[in-house]
Amino acid sequence: MSSSRCLVSLAMLVALACTTPSTADSADTGGGGGDTGGDPNARTGDHYFPDGAPWTTPVEDATVAEESETLIAALQERNWGMDRFQIDFSMEVLTAEADVELRSFTPTGDFYSPDCDNVPMPVPAEGNLEGESGYACSNGGDCHLLVRDEASATLYEMWRADIRGDTFRGGCLAVWSMDTLYPAEGRGDQCTSADAAGYPISPLLFSADEVAAGEIDHAIRFILPNDRIRDGEFVHPASHATNSEGGGTDAMPYGARLRLRADFDMERLADPDARVVAEALQRYGMFLADGGNVALTARSDARTTAKWDSLFEEGSHALVGIEPDDFEVLAWEGEAIPLTFECKRNGL
Repeated sequence: MSSSRCLVSLAMLVALACTTPSTADSADTGGGGGDTGGDPNARTGDHYFPDGAPWTTPVEDATVAEESETLIAALQERNWGMDRFQIDFSMEVLTAEADVELRSFTPTGDFYSPDCDNVPMPVPAEGNLEGESGYACSNGGDCHLLVRDEASATLYEMWRADIRGDTFRGGCLAVWSMDTLYPAEGRGDQCTSADAAGYPISPLLFSADEVAAGEIDHAIRFILPNDRIRDGEFVHPASHATNSEGGGTDAMPYGARLRLRADFDMERLADPDARVVAEALQRYGMFLADGGNVALTARSDARTTAKWDSLFEEGSHALVGIEPDDFEVLAWEGEAIPLTFECKRNGL
């Protein structure tokens, strides 16, 4: 969630009762493994949600949007943030063991009701925020705190966490049930999350271990400068948008899924590890999730076996040279949804 996102407070900050989401007959994905018991919606592999969610659904044969050429041409003219297809390696996903303490937090001005969840969350003893070495948000970044609690099948994602000793202050916390297949609108239309688009972050982060293994089996998170994102509209699976100056109807809406073209010449990427990412972009694509300058988001290697400096020869520039017009925009269901900021949680 970029620091420049334009949100308005919807109500007085109130504590929300925490209800455990039920396993819904709806649509979302990401991880766990284990015996599925024949349940077609069970999590498999290392996904965060049940199979069938958009994040792990292959899209090689998906229909291209009628607006694709217009949207791609507009983005090609303005290009990615920083004018290159760069990778950010600062996002971390922490694992909460069964004995990790649940800590309550004091909501800040970056907490919005009823979009966000005011419930205790696990904070592992040894951990850190995005862009920080510990839990103090001291460098002015987004300071995402992402924690996966497999014992309770819960994913906690907070924007702008700040923990200093016994003081825990936090922005928007989105709590996701990893046993739930969410509907198209996620936790509710017009509702934000720890990302501006309103969907989860962790399932879209690729890791050094995945690249080293030679396969990324999910879509990838990407971001654009705010003025290249459509103003005041989103499409599912996004459930939220922002007001952004300069983002007209030819700009990408939140929820847009881009797919690297099937005719993309992989020989343009000299690094075989970079081709692993490109192949995922062809099979699963990437979702526009937030505003910012570094296009692709990977997971930090602080807690992975493989390390980024042993993989990409060009580091964060491994995919530089891939242009917007190497992609096509996939069709979405229904019309673009006007932003109202009137979040209606659906009980999930």
